[in-house]
Amino acid sequence: MAFSKSERRNKIRRRIRKNISGTAERPRLSVYRSNKEIYAQVINDVDGVTIASASSRDLKSNGEKISIANEVGKAVAEKAKAAGVETVSFDRGGYLYHGRVLSLANGAREAGLKF
Repeated sequence: MAFSKSERRNKIRRRIRKNISGTAERPRLSVYRSNKEIYAQVINDVDGVTIASASSRDLKSNGEKISIANEVGKAVAEKAKAAGVETVSFDRGGYLYHGRVLSLANGAREAGLKF
């Protein structure tokens, strides 16, 4: 029996989270993508603290979803750099590294985050 779309994503997400964990020196950049919005958080999993976050709801900009995702990546990278974070480990959250997730990652790289 085939998995539903959400079950498949959660299975992949659990597999990714087994290997990726955020520390104080190298926190985790987590991505959540809904049909309309995209969210990103920089998380220290050891302390259970969110260091920086950004979403497309905060930006209040119109345009293509891919360009908005790029802006979200830049925004979360600027907030993370202001908090003293230079490198992160990227957690794609079970989504394919394509489209909006790729655009968010490229935006974060353009703003100076390393992963």
